[in-house]
Amino acid sequence: MDVDAYSLAHRRSWERLDHLAKQRKLSGPEADELIVLYRRTSQQLARLQSHSPDPQLIAGLSAVLTRARGRVLGTGTGVWAEIGHFLTHSFPVALYRSWRWWAATAALFVAVSTWLAIWIQGSGNARELFGIPTDNDDLTAPGGQFETYYTEHPNDAFAAQVWTNNAWVAAIALFTGVLILPVLYLLFMNALNVGITAALMAEAGRLDAFFGFILPHGTLELTAVFVAGGAGIKLGWTLIDPGRLSRLEAVARQGRATATIALGLVGVLFVSGLLEGFVTPSGLPVAVRIAIGFTAEALFLYYVFGVGGAAAREEDGEHADLASFDSGALYVNAIDSGASRVTHVKSGETAAVVSQTTPSTR
Repeated sequence: MDVDAYSLAHRRSWERLDHLAKQRKLSGPEADELIVLYRRTSQQLARLQSHSPDPQLIAGLSAVLTRARGRVLGTGTGVWAEIGHFLTHSFPVALYRSWRWWAATAALFVAVSTWLAIWIQGSGNARELFGIPTDNDDLTAPGGQFETYYTEHPNDAFAAQVWTNNAWVAAIALFTGVLILPVLYLLFMNALNVGITAALMAEAGRLDAFFGFILPHGTLELTAVFVAGGAGIKLGWTLIDPGRLSRLEAVARQGRATATIALGLVGVLFVSGLLEGFVTPSGLPVAVRIAIGFTAEALFLYYVFGVGGAAAREEDGEHADLASFDSGALYVNAIDSGASRVTHVKSGETAAVVSQTTPSTR
């Protein structure tokens, strides 16, 4: 990467950000501009940290961002703007960039739990291994423990209970992922629990009831667990294979993404808790309850691949010029008397970009 060329291309916006951050008072348009430049420069700094060995440039730009951050959080809409940015960019992008990890986790979980259910149902050795009793009518019969688990407590208290429990499980999966083995054990124990319950309900001829109670909330709830597990494993793998970054830098970056996912999953699990507390035990027809669960899952997947994918492509597009830097070409826009002029700089050539600029009117 040509650091000098990259700095030249973006220096005006960095200087503008620094200028706005130092002003005592900002107009409405200036406050909006400050927020936009702050986000853009944060992304540019992240790219520089992964491509540039120039500590002086990184330190200087970090100082500018530190000043700007204080002003962004101090503006009237700063906090809400940050929340909006988290919901529309940070969280969905983190989900999107790690989707292969949690999709693989989901596929493996479903395969293992299905295999366990089939094995347990047809094997006395499996029952003995897992300590499963022969008489399970108290669990599987209509009105048994499997069903009353969802109805024996008030809806709101039950929803709050499962929300906090699931959030705790997700947090453990995320942050023990750096060791890999603990999160694999956690996922296996959850797969075993699902497999045993499915096997026993199938033996009792009540597999329809099993899915009728699991699918309304379980699709979104388990997806959140898969996301937590996959992101946790990705964090652990980053420690093993940091790529182009140093191990410390790579783990720190992935750790920030993991923390973003952890915070966002609190909201996802809140929704699944509401579904488990109010929809699953409701008197609605089974088909309607399952449809509500599938709708929630579809909305989550759209959030990841629609919102998150678009935000990730937008973020990457803002830095597409990195490929030009690496291949030895850079286009720099200079403003001369209100007209756009483009200068092409090729590697190995000496070029000067001369322009008479006017203050930014953004």
